[in-house]
Amino acid sequence: MVLELKNITKNFGGISALTDVSFQINEGEIFGLIGPNGAGKTTLFNVITNMFSPTSGEISFLGEKISGLKPHKITDKGICRTFQNIRLFSQMSVLENVLVGGHCRSKSGVIKSVLRTKSQRKEETNSHDVALELLELVGLSKFQDSIAENLAYGQQRRLEIARALASNPKLLLLDEPAAGMNETETESLFDLIKKVQKRGVTVLLIEHDMPFVMKLCDRITVLNFGKKLAEGTPAEIQNNQEVIEAYLGAEEDDEIA
Repeated sequence: MVLELKNITKNFGGISALTDVSFQINEGEIFGLIGPNGAGKTTLFNVITNMFSPTSGEISFLGEKISGLKPHKITDKGICRTFQNIRLFSQMSVLENVLVGGHCRSKSGVIKSVLRTKSQRKEETNSHDVALELLELVGLSKFQDSIAENLAYGQQRRLEIARALASNPKLLLLDEPAAGMNETETESLFDLIKKVQKRGVTVLLIEHDMPFVMKLCDRITVLNFGKKLAEGTPAEIQNNQEVIEAYLGAEEDDEIA
């Protein structure tokens, strides 16, 4: 088991954003988190990465309790994420963005960097090689010298994933990675996430594109009003009457409208 959430509750004043949410994610899974807008999905991501501390409950990663750890310590443990809104270093090059993502794995301190020691130079070369490999993985190697803000929208999304992978995560959290993408970009993203899975990275995914989720994910948890409504395989979720009434039915109505 990679991640375990036990009875996670998050209150903001008198408002409960999450209430007793529990689930487990197994190694190597692509695990979907779905639900209507305002269901608490991104709040749950923020709690897992401790951008928000849970009001109550416990989170364990690879068998170790991580509740209460500072966000950078959670990254050090092997959890990394992307955001619903793209957060790149817009004026830096594509390659530089990925190199920044791998900085948390750097062992060279200030002194070694200033003195340009042999170990520091070797580490820098290795980081550069890893960054180029990741750009190849996400299909952006020919844009390595381009300024990040000049990339097309779908390319910026893939660059975010490359930057996250540079931290060498065991668990990758993707917050609506297909949002705003056209059909071709979505298909490319599907292939990319499958490649990430084959690299041994477990994926937790928030997404509103239901065909994408149902085709991609191994298991899915559904949130509604901050509470866990259902969990199961894509087929089980699609045939769950409570889910249909609370979410999938509304999605179908929107499509018809």
